[in-house]
Amino acid sequence: MRFHEFFAGQLFKTGSLIMTKESITKFAAEFDPQYMHLDEEKAKQGRFNGIIASGIQTMAVSFKLWVETGAYGDDVIAGTAMNNLKFIKPVYPEDELHTMVEVIAVREKRNATGSVTVLLSTFNHKDEKVFEGELTVIVRQ
Repeated sequence: MRFHEFFAGQLFKTGSLIMTKESITKFAAEFDPQYMHLDEEKAKQGRFNGIIASGIQTMAVSFKLWVETGAYGDDVIAGTAMNNLKFIKPVYPEDELHTMVEVIAVREKRNATGSVTVLLSTFNHKDEKVFEGELTVIVRQ
């Protein structure tokens, strides 16, 4: 979608993705090697009673699901900001995530572009919010 097709209050719902134990531990081994993501025995003794996904992985999955809607298409130029990130609830193996996306701001820029800011709200299969964050991108007009 081009810049002029976005408007504040516009809503999108993404597809879903199941977080497997394998994807959680593989991601964590490379990008967030902490015990609560990797060591099942130690994680069981901790606050979450088992392995949980890295918040960074949850954020990346939320972004992936949004991009896969195709709303930006080839009109997106670049991301410029991520703000107000909140990791609200832990994500466990076999949780199925989907993201609700609300356009919260559109601003015209120069050079035939505009910025679009969206609020990503990600939920598990129990409809519990697990993540929230704002994302701003530059889009062609």
